[in-house]
Amino acid sequence: MDVTIKTLDGADNGTVTLNEAIFGLEPREDILHRMVRYQLAKRQQGTHSTLGRSDVARTGAKMYRQKGTGRARHSTAKAPQFRGGGIAHGPTPRSHAIDLPKKVRALALKHALSAKAKSGTIIVVDDLKSADGKTQGMVKSFIDLGIENALVIGGKELDQNFARASRNIAKIDVLPVQGINVYDILRRQTLVLSKSAVEALEERFK
Repeated sequence: MDVTIKTLDGADNGTVTLNEAIFGLEPREDILHRMVRYQLAKRQQGTHSTLGRSDVARTGAKMYRQKGTGRARHSTAKAPQFRGGGIAHGPTPRSHAIDLPKKVRALALKHALSAKAKSGTIIVVDDLKSADGKTQGMVKSFIDLGIENALVIGGKELDQNFARASRNIAKIDVLPVQGINVYDILRRQTLVLSKSAVEALEERFK
């Protein structure tokens, strides 16, 4: 699959051939769904917590005598049915992470890249650099490329001026190639890859 390489000014700068084994698969929604669910579950903090009846600071004495009052039998006011009592079956700190085999995670990334390639929403840029690190100039560059909502993937190390100029632009995410992931690919309309990012991905899945 041949894709035209663009400059940040929107001009053509040759072509690159994308590996069919990475960018040419038929996207499977079930694999993408499993991977997105895996990512979102893993990022949950799981710090929600409530006080059970053994945790609340109230007396443990029996509320009143068992018989002769005409009222229902009760023990302590810590019971869940009383105001100020413990919460019954409330959430406790735990991990929400689910298991997903490493091979499935790798395959999901290939299918996400293939989905973008199939829809024609991949742009390959020769280099992601900014001379002055100014956001205004970067906004103009993205307009020249026809980008409004995109995930931008650079090489192993991002140009600091480029990262600084892009971080305040709405609906633009910038990541090094190590941080590429299925959820961010799918949540943005366009995927912008630097030439070095394409080479790194092909090396990764070799």
